[in-house]
Amino acid sequence: MIASVCLRRIIKTPSKSHSPKLHSTVEPQQQQPREALTRTQVKTLVLNNYTNANFTNLIQNVVASPAVLFTASHNISATPSRPHRFFNFDSLVQELRQNRFDVAACCVSLKSSTSPLVLPNLKLKVVIEALRMVLEAVYDERFVTFSYGGRVGMGRHTAIRYLKNTVQNPTWWFTVRFKPHKFQHAHVNNLCSFIQRKVKDFHFIHLIKKLFECNVLVIELGGSSLGKGFPQESGLCSILMNVYFDGFDKEIQQTRLRENQESHELNPNIVDSRLGFHVFYKPVKVYAVRYLDEILVATSGGSKLMAMDLKMKVVKTLELGLSLRVDKLNTAIHSAVSEKIEFLGMELQAVPPSVLCPPMAEKAIRARKKYLRQKEVRALEFRNARARNRRILGLKIFNHLYKKMKQSDGFKFDFSIENEVWEIFKSWADEVAQEFLGSVDECQEWHRSLTAGDFLSLRHIRNQLPPELVDAYDNFQEQVDKHLNPVKLKKVIEDKERRQTQKEEQKYSKGTVEDLTRFCTKVDAPVLLIRKAVRLVAFTNDMGRPRPIEFLVALEDADIIKWYAGIARRWLDFYCCCHNFKVVKTIVSYHLRFSCILTLAEKHESTKRETIKHFSKDLKVYDMNGNDEVSFPTEREVKMMGDRNLSDPKPVDGVLSLAIVRLASDEPPTNCIAHFCDKTTTVFYRVRLLQNSLNVNPLESEKWVQGMGVIHESLNQKCFPLCTDHVHDLYSGRITLQDIDCTSYVDVD
Repeated sequence: MIASVCLRRIIKTPSKSHSPKLHSTVEPQQQQPREALTRTQVKTLVLNNYTNANFTNLIQNVVASPAVLFTASHNISATPSRPHRFFNFDSLVQELRQNRFDVAACCVSLKSSTSPLVLPNLKLKVVIEALRMVLEAVYDERFVTFSYGGRVGMGRHTAIRYLKNTVQNPTWWFTVRFKPHKFQHAHVNNLCSFIQRKVKDFHFIHLIKKLFECNVLVIELGGSSLGKGFPQESGLCSILMNVYFDGFDKEIQQTRLRENQESHELNPNIVDSRLGFHVFYKPVKVYAVRYLDEILVATSGGSKLMAMDLKMKVVKTLELGLSLRVDKLNTAIHSAVSEKIEFLGMELQAVPPSVLCPPMAEKAIRARKKYLRQKEVRALEFRNARARNRRILGLKIFNHLYKKMKQSDGFKFDFSIENEVWEIFKSWADEVAQEFLGSVDECQEWHRSLTAGDFLSLRHIRNQLPPELVDAYDNFQEQVDKHLNPVKLKKVIEDKERRQTQKEEQKYSKGTVEDLTRFCTKVDAPVLLIRKAVRLVAFTNDMGRPRPIEFLVALEDADIIKWYAGIARRWLDFYCCCHNFKVVKTIVSYHLRFSCILTLAEKHESTKRETIKHFSKDLKVYDMNGNDEVSFPTEREVKMMGDRNLSDPKPVDGVLSLAIVRLASDEPPTNCIAHFCDKTTTVFYRVRLLQNSLNVNPLESEKWVQGMGVIHESLNQKCFPLCTDHVHDLYSGRITLQDIDCTSYVDVD
């Protein structure tokens, strides 16, 4: 147990404007907004300042608007925001309108062994979010369709769905890799010049430049911290990156349209008439997908030389037009069919349709036939049991009626039950008739008995009988032939079997042709990297068996489970669109679940069986009211997960590389540092980063997991006051360090 420690608030802010929890004592001069604006309302507000094909006065009329600032504070908070309780809201409005807003005064620098981390306070975060909202209203509809990331409804899963459903028959593709480098002064000037083409507002551009100068906005290409919720990244960076790449995207779009236009000039009908036989025509197409700084370009139907020319144009545009440093060694062309390529943290490969939807194996077909036979036997036994029960019940009813009739003159009821009894017996009779008509042998027996050797079929007998009797007999024979003729029944059954056989043959031939002429994009989760991450965090031992994690023993039971649950749910949400999602399910259901059970067992010094008996396999915990809570995905829930949701899930890096440990403290309660949380019942938690706990350098690719991001080391060992709700959200991955005010940290002696 950690002993009681003395906490000493670090003094990092020289003025009151730096304090994110400063409660304003000044009465508001104007009525504060009570409801956040919708995206349509924000867009309308921005379009009101559109004149002469340009946007003007965006700072004065939009960013400095109390409604927009209130909406920005609402967007970055997990609870209903009341910004006037945390900083002087009216003063912020006036500073923006009078262009007196000091960006440097709202920044806090955290020292580290490498480079310092500059973080904005809560007041500056609201302004940054307001800028993001304005840029989204200006540019979102102007971006090309294959630009993903930092946009509503255009996340990773949407990009993957586009690759799987739209990209057909890829032959060659390549991903553009950047050397790790940050936006420098020249890049910022280029970005501002791009924005000035639409936004004619000097103060707007100056504010963005100031954010870059103070290192509050840091865009690093070729790294692994974009779009992962790390504190060193701002929400404004994503849309600024889309603006920076917008010209490049439009040039790729023009290349796509030009190639498609040239390929359609070749008419496949002319080719068929010249050759005299059917030709599978594959037009040349170009596909592109960009998610922030990850770019994938694919060609369909073209040669490798064409793909090489396209790659040279793309690299030239990025290097000369955007002044970016491309890693030419790793920007290589790959065969879509024979090689896998990594994109968006997943592995892509072109495969025949039968790989994605494989036909049933012989063993599976035999098992299915066996199951259908067993199902028919059970249905027959059930019908026989029902018939037997009905017969027994009928005999009991008739026996009872017979005894009553002998003992009295009749029955007297207060109500009539003839209709109910009639409906019951009618339903029984219909079932018996349907079952009888479905049997060819029974129908053949009755048809032979009703049609063979009848004297009414003789002509000299028919002439002596009344016409009504003859007509009734003919009508009866027609009904017998209609319902009981075995030839017709056999013909119906044979036609049904023939249609089923033809359908299977057509399906097989269609699948064979598609396997020979068509390729689809298969998306797989990088299993080797996931298993390497599992070993790095020590979920498993050297033999691949689950093991406990020692540094989690100091946490509460619920916090241990929620830490595991945050990693499990992030992995499941991130890779649910993959073809081998079953492997990820196995890792979550086995390695993570039993590692959590073993950690709880080590904490309570009990066995695995006793821990499972207490928490169950679903890892249930009980709250103060005695109600059970399930944070970790249940086994049934994991089985039912699949490719059904389209979202922009954040990778597991932010949860996997972070652990927060509760401290014992005698300090008075303070405000929770989550954005706009006014709870004062808080507890201090210490941040422990994975790379420091393992003493591993993330720059060493052999020891670290490729592509896994790293939280800035300046936050290691820092302490944050958090309320119960937000600390649980931080454990489970619902919020990240980007959603709390990291400038209000505490140093512990």
